[in-house]
Amino acid sequence: MNRGGGSPSAAANYLLCTNCRKVLRKDKRIRVSQPLTRGPSAFIPEKEVVQANTVDERTNFLVEEYSTSGRLDNITQVMSLHTQYLESFLRSQFYMLRMDGPLPLPYRHYIAIMAAARHQCSYLINMHVDEFLKTGGIAEWLNGLEYVPQRLKNLNEINKLLAHRPWLITKEHIQKLVKTGENNWSLPELVHAVVLLAHYHALASFVFGSGINPERDPEISNGFRLISVNNFCVCDLANDNNIENASLSGSNFGIVDSLSELEALMERMKRLQEEREDEEASQEEMSTRFEKEKKESLFVVSGDTFHSFPHSEWSFTFISSPSSHPTSSPGEIKTKPKEWLSCTSGGQDFEDDMIITSDVSRYIEDPGFGYEDFARRGEEHLPTFRAQDYTWENHGFSLVNRLYSDIGHLLDEKFRMVYNLTYNTMATHEDVDTTMLRRALFNYVHCMFGIRYDDYDYGEVNQLLERSLKVYIKTVTCYPERTTKRMYDSYWRQFKHSEKVHVNLLLMEARMQAELLYALRAITRHLT
Repeated sequence: MNRGGGSPSAAANYLLCTNCRKVLRKDKRIRVSQPLTRGPSAFIPEKEVVQANTVDERTNFLVEEYSTSGRLDNITQVMSLHTQYLESFLRSQFYMLRMDGPLPLPYRHYIAIMAAARHQCSYLINMHVDEFLKTGGIAEWLNGLEYVPQRLKNLNEINKLLAHRPWLITKEHIQKLVKTGENNWSLPELVHAVVLLAHYHALASFVFGSGINPERDPEISNGFRLISVNNFCVCDLANDNNIENASLSGSNFGIVDSLSELEALMERMKRLQEEREDEEASQEEMSTRFEKEKKESLFVVSGDTFHSFPHSEWSFTFISSPSSHPTSSPGEIKTKPKEWLSCTSGGQDFEDDMIITSDVSRYIEDPGFGYEDFARRGEEHLPTFRAQDYTWENHGFSLVNRLYSDIGHLLDEKFRMVYNLTYNTMATHEDVDTTMLRRALFNYVHCMFGIRYDDYDYGEVNQLLERSLKVYIKTVTCYPERTTKRMYDSYWRQFKHSEKVHVNLLLMEARMQAELLYALRAITRHLT
């Protein structure tokens, strides 16, 4: 079947990966090598994670107490490099999914699936499809959104906006959801749903940013085989995540550069501290520096050609498409047709991998809707979210805690834990105050989401975060499904993997807090 002018012969130039379902060019030179690790992460040597779990009995206790899956999954293993944080994370997630709350248990897991699907995070979808069924969820809902109650479908818009452009959420979106009628949401229910959506959008960032591997034995529950898309397939390893590309292990690749990079960062931190003590920038200057950083974030894009075009500039040519749905037997999830898409921009074909829709698309509407820079060129200027006008501490915390009892305390503890977490080390250096660096990472994420802190000098972001790190941060935070091992390896090459995991935790929590601030501000405006 030929649509949109795509020739049937064009399909002959491509191969379909039988594992991850990606479409690859036949004429591309593919070097297949073994993954760096078969442990919990495709980015981190297995022995580093295993050693951390072996020596820390606390992790096993936390899993027994708070794990919803009942086992030490790959996310937990990687997070266990920071046990203090892990406890806060597991307690808050357990509360959202298992403890008393406004939403029934199956709804909670289905909302998690909807959130993870916005970033095509099959790891989280697999996990919660299984949990959804175990908690009594209706199996038919797993056929897609057309099978779920209308009130769940009504979350599509806020799910989409929260995941990609939370600054567009208004009190009208809230009013539409809570209006009277059989499909309305109560405010406590809506707050619970919003917390789950933000949590799983952010957790998808951590999954991709840390290279979390699929669980080794995909489970089969109640006759339903879970989606088996592997986000880190051997074809990725061949074309981008190859062990030879920039691996930290087994070579002295870039060691001189990375040592000088580390020393230069230490020197910049010292100089900034001295300048801060000598003279503080004026409010006007700090506002100018924020606007400059916000605009410069427009030009922080992945080095890959495919990633350098925003979603709004893509057009698609259908090469071929199955003509009908495959038949489904009772107790089986229907598989939607997969359509091969050729991406073009301005008439130019991309030379990289093509896109293929996958089973995750059944859980979302408007799959082409994605992140667009807050400070987009040529558009009417959006007002900056001044953090002092609506803070988590003074506004968001009390609202969420009032409508969804105790979750505010758990989230607040988690935010504070990751922000203040430090071992006073940087790579090989000890007794280092890393406060400045942690704040730059957190505030840069908020800057990309249009949130400004009046008391922060955004000039520090440019001084402390080099371009490769900014590319990594933006990718992990805004379109995590594009993250590659090359990006992970490209920054802070002399730092420990545990320090890079700490970066991912900061990015995850900064993103979640940004989404919550926009959603809770809209709810506050609805109430007033």
